[in-house]
Amino acid sequence: MALGKLLRRRAFRTLIIGQAVSSLGDWMGTIALMYLVLELSGSTAAVGGVLVLRLLPSALGAPFATRAVTRWPRRRVMLTSDLIRAGMAFALPLLPWLGWVYFWAFAIEVVALAFLPARDAAIPVLAEDRDRDEHDTATLALANGVTLGLSYGMIPLGAGLFGLILWATNATGWYGYLAYIVVFWLDALSYLVSYWAIRTLPDLGPFPKEGVTEAGAAGAEAGAEADAAGAAVGAASAAAGEGRARAARDDAGFLRAVRMPEVRAIVPGVAVVALGLGALFSIGVVFVRDVLRAGPVGFGVLVALFGVGGVLGLLLLRRRPEGHLLARIRTATLVQGLVITAMGLVASTAWALLGAVLFGAAATAALVGGITYVQESLEGTRRNVGLTAFHAVLRSGLALAALAAGTAADVIGTVRLGPLGPLAPAQTVLAVSGLVILAGTTLIRPPSR
Repeated sequence: MALGKLLRRRAFRTLIIGQAVSSLGDWMGTIALMYLVLELSGSTAAVGGVLVLRLLPSALGAPFATRAVTRWPRRRVMLTSDLIRAGMAFALPLLPWLGWVYFWAFAIEVVALAFLPARDAAIPVLAEDRDRDEHDTATLALANGVTLGLSYGMIPLGAGLFGLILWATNATGWYGYLAYIVVFWLDALSYLVSYWAIRTLPDLGPFPKEGVTEAGAAGAEAGAEADAAGAAVGAASAAAGEGRARAARDDAGFLRAVRMPEVRAIVPGVAVVALGLGALFSIGVVFVRDVLRAGPVGFGVLVALFGVGGVLGLLLLRRRPEGHLLARIRTATLVQGLVITAMGLVASTAWALLGAVLFGAAATAALVGGITYVQESLEGTRRNVGLTAFHAVLRSGLALAALAAGTAADVIGTVRLGPLGPLAPAQTVLAVSGLVILAGTTLIRPPSR
C-alpha cells in the first residue's frame, strides 16, 4: 500500500495527527524536564535521575500495563491514559520542588506503558482491510514506520519549540519558572488533542476472532440461557468459555509474555537497539564537545541527521518488504553495532555525520521490524501483551544504557590503543557499546517451540 493511500484512511490519519501533536508535546516536556531538574538542583547527578524515571516505570509498571491492555478495550485504554497524563502534566509544574517533579514525571511514564501497546495493537485494525485473513507485512511496516517516525521525528521540533517558548517568555518578562509552567501546560494540552482524536475513532478491539478474554463470559451466558433440555450443553459451553478465559489470563502475565516464543525471538534485538540509542544519546553532547570540538549546533546537526537516517530506514523497509522479518532485524542491529563501534574508534566529524545517518536508518529498521513481527505473529490479548513487553524492554534498555554509559564515561580515563592513538572516555564507551551490540545480534533467532 502506498503512503498516500494509507493516509487516506480517515481513522488512521486521525490517529496519526493526534499522535504527532502528543509526541511534540511529550518531547518538548522531556527536554524541559531535564532543564528544570538542573535548575532546581544545580546538580548534573540529579539530571541523571531523569533517566532513572525512564527505567523504573518499565520495571514496575509493566504488570499493570499488561492487565490494562488485556482486560479493557484498546480505545478505552488510550482515552483513559491520555486524560490521566493530561492531568499529571498540568500538576507537574505547580510546585517547584524536586521530589514533586520527580513523582509526576515517574507517574506519566507508568501510564504511557499502558497507552503504547494499546495503540500499537490498534494499528493493524486501522491500517489493514478488515476482511483480510492474513496480515499485509508491507502495509504494517509502513504504518508502524509512520507512527515511529513521527514520534522520534518530533525530538528536534520539541527541542526547538522549548527554546522558542523560553525566548518568548523572557521577551515578555515572564522570567524563570513561569516558562516551565507554560511548557508543561502545553504538554497537557497535547494529550487532550490526542484524546479528542482517539475519541472519534471506531471500536479498536480486541474482537471476537482475536480470542479476547470475554470468551468466558460469553460461554457462561450461553449456559444460562439454555433450556432444561439443553442444560448439559449450556454447562459445557460455560466451562469451555471459562477455560478459554483462564488460558487468556495465563497468557496475560508479563513474565509469561517475555517467555512467549515470538516475543523471546525479538527481545535481544530490541535490547541491543536500546543499548545503542541509550549510549549515543547519553554521551552525545560530551562526544560532540570533547571529541568533535563542536558546540550545541553540532549536536543539533547530529540529531537532525539521525532523523534523516530514520526516514531512509523507513524507505528501505518500504522498497524491500519481502523477506524474513527476523533476518532484517538482525541485519539492522548488525549495521548499528558496526556504526557505533566505528564512531567510537574514529574521531572524525565527517564520519560522525555519516554515522548518524546510518545509525538512524538501522535503528529505525530494527524497531519497526520488531513491532511488525509482534503484530503479525500474535493475535488478540497475546498481541497486546507482546507489545507491552516490547515497549518495556525498549524503555528499560534505553534508561539503563544511558545511565550506564554516562557513569562509565565519568569513571574511566583516556585509553590508548596503539595505532588508533588515545581514545577519550566518550569514544571508549561508544566503541564498547558497539561491540556489545554486535555480540547481541547472535541472540536474535527464530522462535523455538
